Formats: sequence, C-alpha cells, structure tokens
Amino acid sequence: MPPPSPRPTLDPLTTGAVGLAVVAVSSSAPLIAYAAAPALAIAFWRNLLAVAVLSPFALARRVAEFRRLTVGTGRREGLFCVLSGVALAGHFATWVPSAQLTSVATSTALVATQPVWQGLIARVQGRPLPRVVWAGIAVAVGGAVVATGVDVGVSGRAVLGDVLALVGALFAAVYTAFGERARTSISTTTYTTICYGICALILLALCLVGGVRLTGFDGSTWLAILALVAGAQLLGHSMFNYALKKIPATTVSVLILLEAPGAAVLGWAWLGQVPRPYALLGMALLLVGVAVVVLGSGRAARRAAPTALPTDPTPLHD
Repeated sequence: MPPPSPRPTLDPLTTGAVGLAVVAVSSSAPLIAYAAAPALAIAFWRNLLAVAVLSPFALARRVAEFRRLTVGTGRREGLFCVLSGVALAGHFATWVPSAQLTSVATSTALVATQPVWQGLIARVQGRPLPRVVWAGIAVAVGGAVVATGVDVGVSGRAVLGDVLALVGALFAAVYTAFGERARTSISTTTYTTICYGICALILLALCLVGGVRLTGFDGSTWLAILALVAGAQLLGHSMFNYALKKIPATTVSVLILLEAPGAAVLGWAWLGQVPRPYALLGMALLLVGVAVVVLGSGRAARRAAPTALPTDPTPLHD
C-alpha cells in the first residue's frame, strides 16, 4: 500500500472534530455494557443504522464520486474503502469475543496496542516515526494498561482471548491505515458509507453463521443502540475518519486511547463504576503520552514541510 500524500495544515475545524470524536467514542463501552444484547449484534446494528442515515445524503450528493470509484484509477480508492470495511469487521469480530474469553481489563489493555501496530504499518509504508513519537506511544499504551488494571491469565481460554485482543488491535490499525489512504481523495460521507456498509454485511454473515440473536431486544436496549449510532459511530468513528485527511493515522490511533479516561468518567456517572485508585495514574500517563505524540508528530511535520510535495488542489472533502 503506497504512503498517503502529505496533508494540509491542521485547522480548528479538524481539531474540534477530533475532540468531538473522543467524547463520542467514550460513550461506546458504557452503552454496550448497558445494552442487553449480544455484542456482535450491537456492532452489526450500529454499522447498518449508520449506513441508513448516511445513504440518502451520499446518494443525493455523491453519485458522481461513487461512479468514479468504479472506473479507471478510481477503483483503487474504492478498493481501499472496501478493505477498510473488512478490517473494521475483523476488529469487531476478534476484539468482542476476546472480552468473553479473557478479562475485560486485559482485552481492553491489549487492544490499546493499536498505536504500536499503526507505527509499524507506517514504517512498512516508508514513513518511520521519530523516536519521540515512539516514546509517546510507549507511555500512552503503558498508561492504558495501568488504567485498565490488566491481569494476564494463563489458561488456554485466557490465552486465546489475549491473542484475539491483539489481533483486534491489528485490525483496528489496518482499518485506520486504509482509511488514511482513502481519505486523501474521497469525501468522508462516501468513505464511511462504503466502509460501514461492508462492515455491516460481514458482521451480518458472522451473526447468522454463529446463531447470534439480532432481534427481540427491549426498548432500552434499542435506545442504547441508537445512542451508539448517533454518538460512537457517526460522531466518533466518522469524525476520526474526517480527521485522517489532515492527521496521520498513528496520531489518530493514539488519540483514540483518550476513550479510556472518557469511558471511565461516563461509566462512573452512568453505571456507578468507580475507577480504581491506580487507574488515575494510568490515565495521567496516557494523557502525557498523547501529548508527546501530538507534539512530536507536529514538530516532525514542520521539519518535513519544506520538502513535501504539493497536495492535489482539487480533493473531494466534506
């Protein structure tokens, strides 16, 4: 996969979108814990309903763009959208079962290794990260591990869950990497419509094969699912995808870790789950690591700016 083109200068709108995305995805874990439905079913419905919301606008405003993705060189960008949807489905299909095989804390901590995988992908793409960014990633991931209170198990069932959580982190990194590449020339609406649609189809197939119940939930569960669609999916994932046009995938992956303290605060407020004392230390380390990555990435981008190639003057964007 070729490296994405250099990005335009970061603007207040993108910064605001990232802040909104962090707040939105922080609601995901508390809402999933509240909803009385299988996790894979929740993942399916949040993607399908998001597509239902996005499709009318996408088909009304982006028909020409959809057509461009089916002919000539546009097929490559279309393929990136499809592969991103496959990777997102892989993330849900591996990480969700991992929480049932190992502890939730361990599963959460291991899936927080996404930035490490993201950094390795960037290196394969020919974009090695500065040492300060790697240091920030290490501090942030370490903070996430401390905050979640990871307790690695030794049983065969726990080991399988640990492996699935790591694979889930890898899929999340691949999903973000493909999204970074697609967003250089494709609007947020078109990209997310295709990505979520492919993800929903794959999750539907997995639910049908695995006999996962998809209906018959109570009203409060459907309200939680709708809240996930509006928050974590449309304002969370979609805003992070929007930001990929101007923020490197590695930085976005680290910013996603801010979901941990946000979810802890919401879990405390909504579900009465009081954070453990050492969780505060982990969250502090996480914030320090995120700051180091953001500042280090910005410094590296400024140094590289004089030699960067000009970007496409006519990209499609929302």
